[in-house]
Amino acid sequence: MNLDAIVSAFPQLLAGLPTTLLLVAVAVTCGFLVAVPVALMRLSTNPLPSGLAFAFVYVFRSTPLLVQIFLIYYGSGQFRHFFEQVGLWVLFRDAWFCALLALALNNGAYAAEIIRGGIMSVPKGMVEAGKAVGMSGVQVFKRITFPLALRQALPAYGNEVILMVKASSLASTITILEITGIAKKIIASTFRPVEVFIVAGALYLLVNFVITRVIVLLERRLDPLHRRPKEGALLERTGAPTPATAEVKPRA
Repeated sequence: MNLDAIVSAFPQLLAGLPTTLLLVAVAVTCGFLVAVPVALMRLSTNPLPSGLAFAFVYVFRSTPLLVQIFLIYYGSGQFRHFFEQVGLWVLFRDAWFCALLALALNNGAYAAEIIRGGIMSVPKGMVEAGKAVGMSGVQVFKRITFPLALRQALPAYGNEVILMVKASSLASTITILEITGIAKKIIASTFRPVEVFIVAGALYLLVNFVITRVIVLLERRLDPLHRRPKEGALLERTGAPTPATAEVKPRA
């Protein structure tokens, strides 16, 4: 193993890190915007939207992401005349758009099932309590169902974000120079695949480590059991009585 090759490859691969992060951030954001309506359609009692959502999820979860990228990037050329007529060819001829579209749709399919599971895990009693105090269906969903569903789905959704970081390496197959794309370019000129991929793997490991810690912090922040000690400490600092220090008055 050549240490000099590792040292020289590091700054070059580090230059591809912003591209990877941007690709993942946009794909996950767009995927979330796709996942929420798809999850609601899956929960619908109407067979038409439920069936369409099921077909979307089934197709994108049951086929390889690499095949999806190739179909969108290379397959769109078969319909160039149609895309030119509707003014979309300027998008589909761009590798960036095709990679983002494939990653977003794939992420949306997986995230839709995660969000659907989170919504189904919300206790019915809490929904009924919201309706009992006069909330509309939209208010119940906005104030009770959706926040609790996100809290329940956060660990699984964090895993999906990590998988998306690793899946972003497939964008290098359609000429995007993110970390893996730059690694292939360096290997073609240095013939040092082991050293280069060690650095590339370390960068992916670092990104996923940061994401893991952020997810853990969010879980603690959204968990009411972790907020209670802070609230109690705040009451003590302000001089307000806490459950532990409040004077218990005997019954009359």
